[in-house]
Amino acid sequence: MKAPKTLQEAIIHFADVDNCLRYMVAHRWPNGVECPTCGRKDVTYLESQKKWQCKRAHAKRQFTAKVGTIFEDSPLGLEKWLPAVWLIVTSKNGVSSCEIARSLGVTQKTAWFMLHRIRKAMANGSLMKIGGNGGEVEADETFIGGKSRNMHLSKRARAITGAPNRGKAIVMGILERGGQIRTTVIPNLSRPILHGEVRKHVEAGTALYTDSMHSYIGLDRDYMHQIIDHAVRYVDGRIHTNGLENFWSLLKRGLHGTYVSVEPFHLFRYLDEQVFRYNNRATKDNPLTDSDRFSLVLSQVAGKRLTYAEVTGKVGETTF
Repeated sequence: MKAPKTLQEAIIHFADVDNCLRYMVAHRWPNGVECPTCGRKDVTYLESQKKWQCKRAHAKRQFTAKVGTIFEDSPLGLEKWLPAVWLIVTSKNGVSSCEIARSLGVTQKTAWFMLHRIRKAMANGSLMKIGGNGGEVEADETFIGGKSRNMHLSKRARAITGAPNRGKAIVMGILERGGQIRTTVIPNLSRPILHGEVRKHVEAGTALYTDSMHSYIGLDRDYMHQIIDHAVRYVDGRIHTNGLENFWSLLKRGLHGTYVSVEPFHLFRYLDEQVFRYNNRATKDNPLTDSDRFSLVLSQVAGKRLTYAEVTGKVGETTF
């Protein structure tokens, strides 16, 4: 199947409902359509309904390509969903819900929910550690939030994020040079929290570079830990955290310039979005295109359903 390479080609290609369905099927079921309930492959396509029917008798034996994905139960067709995926995946600084609403002819509330569902598909659930084999890793943290004079977080937001009273959320990043980045929202900058995140994501024995914050002291027992004192200099040969500083710049450009207002209990979703773009950026060794990134997200939509009640925090508490 010929994949669109540009936004113009994507809009024209996905204006056809049949093209949307074929593209979705090819990426969700590369080895043939399977029943999302029982996994059987001997299913029958009902062309008039654009559905499949499983030959085994069970509940929900009829299903569409959207069942079991981030698109499930959405009244919007794939001809609106797929252009939305293309826009958020290919926009370096993100795309606002207002812009999606204008572009697709939906309400801002609908566009906002669509973007959160797409971010769910962009999340990286890999548990493999980074570093090792001579790799170099940077660890750093940053504060996300507005200027102090504008801080007015609710008690609920502070309780969910564990952010200090000044209203700043704390994000920790761990970057393998020339490789991937991992980010997480953390409750505080204590030694157990930072050490725990490093040990969770980084192979023992890896060359590790951090700033001179005291909470990083003690990591030299498991890593080749070296620090850079930013009060003196920002680079000392290989010792620096400039890779993460670059990522923080990209992240904040999107948060402050595109999204403007981000609730702390949704912050981890915006991190997933920016991390996906960074980890799948074009490099000399891996020249990924917009079409490649788009296809990658579509291959990850299954098993990641997100309901409106979950994204608004009405069912339980949304946690980081």
